[in-house]
Amino acid sequence: MIPPPDPIPPLVDDEADDLDVPEAGAGGGEVVRIALGPDLAGQRLDKALATAAPDLSRARLQALIAAGQVSLVVEGAAPRPMADGKAKAPAGVYTVLVPPPIAAEPEPEAIPLAVLYEDAHLIVIDKPPGMAAHPAPGCETGTLVNALLFHCGASLSGIGGVARPGIVHRLDKETSGVMVAAKTDAAHQGLSALFARHDIDRMYLALVRGAPQPPAATITTQLGRSPGDRKKMAVLKSGGREAITHYRVEKTFGGDRPMAARVACRLETGRTHQIRVHLASKGSPCLGDPVYGAGAPAAPVKAALSEIGFSRQALHAAVLGFVHPITGETLRFETPLPPDMAALEVALEAL
Repeated sequence: MIPPPDPIPPLVDDEADDLDVPEAGAGGGEVVRIALGPDLAGQRLDKALATAAPDLSRARLQALIAAGQVSLVVEGAAPRPMADGKAKAPAGVYTVLVPPPIAAEPEPEAIPLAVLYEDAHLIVIDKPPGMAAHPAPGCETGTLVNALLFHCGASLSGIGGVARPGIVHRLDKETSGVMVAAKTDAAHQGLSALFARHDIDRMYLALVRGAPQPPAATITTQLGRSPGDRKKMAVLKSGGREAITHYRVEKTFGGDRPMAARVACRLETGRTHQIRVHLASKGSPCLGDPVYGAGAPAAPVKAALSEIGFSRQALHAAVLGFVHPITGETLRFETPLPPDMAALEVALEAL
């Protein structure tokens, strides 16, 4: 029997003078009151609060501050929200709204799915941009898993774990396109084996800044966590894992010196953010990529992005092909660009 796949790592993190008993907050959460005396005043706000309230971790407090849930009580005035955990903490009493805990298991949600294929063993969907594959901190609902639990019910494979039933592979939240999920444990094991052997046909379409040179090539690098930012991936000189992307420029926009291009990428390996990092390493990141798109595109391209309101990475998983792990049937699915990328391509053609 093929063992279940390893869990997918997330990309998606002085003494108190007084700590009052938590009060009930809106939505079922708690309001914690924390008093900071002169001994803690002047320290970083997140550190001072964590010291004064050991039941709340510093990371948790940082997230609550970023979410606007921490305020300084000002006598005779409305509480003052604290927006920067790095700022020096004034002495005084703070209120911290701690949301209610999230259920350990995802709940089914009636979210429409674009189903391309479904049988008793697996389901293939066209994932829209903005939908995460599975729950993670900061994104506990509205995910593909929530939708699949509603659509498939008890038949969904549990090998992926409580939070990721049926999930064999992922697309980034803002990447659209074809995904397959397992409905049975046997299908999950078989699909996992195909992905482990890279015996999957995967083609992505990207709209990128400029045009990579040469127009067609294979990028082979070591890919791993960025030493400077553990939330990002990077091309490494040593360590990491081998990553191989075959790309071909299908179309360029903007004349002899292209301002943008449409690029087809086929994956030989499937590392986190592989295509986005590889295209950026060629000087042609995906348009709209908020993480790897360093540097502004040409002014006409920037204007097109602004006019459409395009703010995600322009990347679409257009093709997914594989041999059905149970029936042995050869399956291949291809979807067109989603409306936002199609509109962007039309705008680029007018350059």
